[in-house]
Amino acid sequence: MATALIVLAAGKGTRMNSDLPKVMHEVAGAPLFAHALASGAMLDPERAVLVVGHGAETVGKAARALDPDIIIAEQTEQLGTAHAVAQARDALNGFDGDAIVLYGDTPFIRPETLEAMAAERAGGADVVVLGFEATDPGRYGRLITQDNALERIVEFKDATDEERAVTLCNSGVVAAKASTLFDLIDGVGNDNAAEEYYLTDIIGIARARGLSARVVTCDEAETMGINARAELAAAEDVFQTRARTEAMENGVTLVAADTVYFSHDTVIGRDTVVEPNVVFGPGVTIESDTRIRAFSHLEGCHVSRGGVVGPYARLRPGAELAEDAKIGNFVEIKNAQIEEGAKVNHLSYVGDARVGAEANIGAGTITCNYDGVSKHHTDIGARAFIGSNTCLVAPVSVGDEAMTATGTVVTKNVPAGAMAVGRAKIEIKPGLAVKLFEKLKAAKARRQKGS
Repeated sequence: MATALIVLAAGKGTRMNSDLPKVMHEVAGAPLFAHALASGAMLDPERAVLVVGHGAETVGKAARALDPDIIIAEQTEQLGTAHAVAQARDALNGFDGDAIVLYGDTPFIRPETLEAMAAERAGGADVVVLGFEATDPGRYGRLITQDNALERIVEFKDATDEERAVTLCNSGVVAAKASTLFDLIDGVGNDNAAEEYYLTDIIGIARARGLSARVVTCDEAETMGINARAELAAAEDVFQTRARTEAMENGVTLVAADTVYFSHDTVIGRDTVVEPNVVFGPGVTIESDTRIRAFSHLEGCHVSRGGVVGPYARLRPGAELAEDAKIGNFVEIKNAQIEEGAKVNHLSYVGDARVGAEANIGAGTITCNYDGVSKHHTDIGARAFIGSNTCLVAPVSVGDEAMTATGTVVTKNVPAGAMAVGRAKIEIKPGLAVKLFEKLKAAKARRQKGS
């Protein structure tokens, strides 16, 4: 059965006390709504609809940057969850499959849970609701079942004492045939204190129409919703704990696990060692048998087998390290290819460049890639030796096995095997240092006496 996702992301998030829409706040380097979409993506949906409201332009732009094919539907008035889902009707016009309703502020629903809901639908249930056994049911809506069938969802304020004693609670996630879902929503009214259209009402309507409803359960942690900054921080902690555990189970050594921070899409191969206080931003892939040393920050980069990064290194987007490449302390690499066995070991910036195989980049080297308007490329050949404090003024190339002398400013191409020297002539003035210091000390003494 074909599947469509409907992700509700229209809420303002007043408790966040933020100018950003709630779903734009990030966990593990990705907006909250992106986590819901990623879970649903495992079902290979035919269509994905994001229902936006507050900050619609901002949320829509971010969503399209992640998935150009996503369909944006706008809820101009926030009149309840059923009303929000109804805004996806036009986007799913002609779609003959199942729709799964997810929430942009609930990032931890697992793909396996959604697969279980899809299986229950395939087994004949007209409507499937995701529930969980709550440690503290509090004010959650209760799922009232009988003989394995879901009879109704009762909001806490409307529940009897007997119903409040039920610990099976509603997550809000729903799966049904799209046409059935919208037909049921058409029957939802707003005769309640808030005058809102609640998605939970579709269960009672479905049962009254002779349709079947069933419950799939998940761990309570999956249903964690984010409504305030403290909950956002707690969600980050939950994600990081899971990511660290998964990495170690997959053969990665985390020397001080609690100090390592992963992004939502970090990939690390087995037998890699990650030292303390390393941060992985989005878009990082680390192959096996590498070492990421302490206090390094990586984002949008790829490190091949045998690579060493850090300590105190920064890999920015577009950094590509081939096998056995070495990036040392206080080195920054941006949009550059560091080829096999090349070394950039100390206090250097290499941007918009290629560093050839087994080249050695001396301490303090800078690729001067930006002229104030445009970026320019630097090409360094295989086995080249770049002397300390070399400035490479792009666009420029240094050929294979060429060399630059310490302190050289390279402004034109250096042929293979050649040496570039570009220093000012040095003059030695005997005794001048002593005379100069004596003069400076005497002047200082006169100033102090005068004051």
